[in-house]
Amino acid sequence: MIFSLLATLIAYLVGSLSFAVIVSRAMGLSDPRTYGSGNPGATNVLRSGSKPAAIVTLLLDAAKGWLPVMLVKWFGPAWGLGEGTQALAGLAAFLGHLYPVFFGFAGGKGVATAAGVLIGLSGWLGLFVLLLWLLVAAVFRYSSLAALCAALAAPLIYAMAPGGLWLPSEPIFWAVAAMSLLLIWRHRENISRLMRGEESKLFAKKT
Repeated sequence: MIFSLLATLIAYLVGSLSFAVIVSRAMGLSDPRTYGSGNPGATNVLRSGSKPAAIVTLLLDAAKGWLPVMLVKWFGPAWGLGEGTQALAGLAAFLGHLYPVFFGFAGGKGVATAAGVLIGLSGWLGLFVLLLWLLVAAVFRYSSLAALCAALAAPLIYAMAPGGLWLPSEPIFWAVAAMSLLLIWRHRENISRLMRGEESKLFAKKT
């Protein structure tokens, strides 16, 4: 139990590293919380005009979700840690991004970090969800809509896959479901803008 709690705490602290802010500072850019949507994430960093900074932020945000899960997978069995701790570590890293202790608990929406967690928990699930995001984004050109569709689909895809795990006590399923609900909640303003037809499209030219 103590090792599981320790792994979960470490995962939360890793998730609390707000790379949008860290990368922007390191590259001499403005704090992403002070412009655009104010969201410390890769999409808002892109609004600074620096594509390299946005790409680095995206990769690091995904990595901080993936790494804690994989560390438990690689080293956890020797300490009696299994899928339950993997699920807790992934969820804790995601919560760290949303509510980072190092940045006043004001974090991003968690799309990249959730993707990293999913890939760590189940590679095929992460791949399916990523492909769905790309498909919706390519067709409708709304990043937020793609994220919402991916969030809604992730627990369903996991449960309904061939050989999937149906039991309600399955820890990975509930971790995925919890992240999906939190992602939807964090996108509530985007949902309102989508309904009003005011949401910005991907690659739309500024007027």
